[in-house]
Amino acid sequence: MNYEQALEYLASLSRFGMNFGLFRIENLLALMGNPERRYTTVHITGTNGKGSTTAMITAMLKAAGIKTAMYTSPHLTDYTERMVINGQPISRETFGEAVGYTSAFVAAMVEEGWEHPTEFEVLTAAAFYCFAAAGVEYAVVEVGLGGLLDSTNVIIPCLSVITNVTLEHTDRCGSTVVEIARHKAGIIKHGVPVITSAQGPALDVIKAVAKEKQAAIYVVGEHFSGTFEGFKENRQIVKVTTQPQTLHVEVNLLGQHQVENAATAVMVGMRLAEKDKRVTLDAIKNGLKTVFWPGRFELFPGSPPVVLDGAHNPAGAEALRRTIDEVFPERKITFVLGILADKDVVSICGALVRPDDIAVTVEPMSDRAADPRIVAEKITASRIEVATSITGGIEQALLLAGEKGVVCVAGSLYLIGSARPYILSRQNHS
Repeated sequence: MNYEQALEYLASLSRFGMNFGLFRIENLLALMGNPERRYTTVHITGTNGKGSTTAMITAMLKAAGIKTAMYTSPHLTDYTERMVINGQPISRETFGEAVGYTSAFVAAMVEEGWEHPTEFEVLTAAAFYCFAAAGVEYAVVEVGLGGLLDSTNVIIPCLSVITNVTLEHTDRCGSTVVEIARHKAGIIKHGVPVITSAQGPALDVIKAVAKEKQAAIYVVGEHFSGTFEGFKENRQIVKVTTQPQTLHVEVNLLGQHQVENAATAVMVGMRLAEKDKRVTLDAIKNGLKTVFWPGRFELFPGSPPVVLDGAHNPAGAEALRRTIDEVFPERKITFVLGILADKDVVSICGALVRPDDIAVTVEPMSDRAADPRIVAEKITASRIEVATSITGGIEQALLLAGEKGVVCVAGSLYLIGSARPYILSRQNHS
């Protein structure tokens, strides 16, 4: 397949919906010769911060001179972003080849009478094959949704990582933090160490599962911690205290929440260093200094400066607001918000927007998008505008935002995915 054919094929699989369970992908990978077993993996789940932490760990391994892959979802603008090798998304040609190769085994599996895999299961299998074919040594794998029944949970990692746990995907993973934590803790494997920044009742669940699985556990605030110490050249300086070492690192991602993510990533690096001497302190530091994660407090200078952030739940919105106040104190903020209908719109807007802010609501490019007029009704701000374009409206929304203060685009990764290429092209032509 070429890239376009691969996208058409994947789109055809949407009819199988989101169907939890591991038996389909286990059978598919078995037919493919279990490519996921041909390299060492680190598995990451959590509510917020899992993408940033995945990027940090990947950057550390790359800085160590190790051929490393990263699997994340969703993508912002191109499917190839989900499969990254040595810091670069795979080519469209490679993506098409991987999906085409996997589709042949899907056909064989269905012919044998097995249930048809879902789109995400096929993507995951294709990624695992692609990484094996490229000869990577490590793959850092982010969970798609939850953990226990997620398609990625077929791997046996060398480390399991669980960032924070708050309410999300309540229709799939449970209506309480405890129920959601059980899904997240589902990635814990027998005897495989766990590193977590979870707290409260969620941590109790994770500790109980780790004990049951005889897995050593390292907890933020108990075994490691991070402290913000200031800024240097658009990076933040973080003191990370572990046992038995303290590091001062420069983190190329802004925001107080990235302090904890960085500490978690450093702890992962320390554990990896015990088994792989290439993972040195210098590699850990250099990885954090160069890590890049688009659409997560990504700042585009200009007049006005524009911040893109994929915050799409209340905890993420709270972290984004703290970072805005930290980086842009006493600046007028205009929010361009596009939120999905199945999200907690009221809590997200309440965490982000203050009465003296300006808000522009827009429809993200998704069939799950909330009506921007309904979102506008949930906001209290000095001025509220609604972008009415039926094509996502990001250009109109940015015009409505004006040229004063700071503009922050947030509320959905789908919105970031449409906003980012437009802002990049606008900068390139300025």
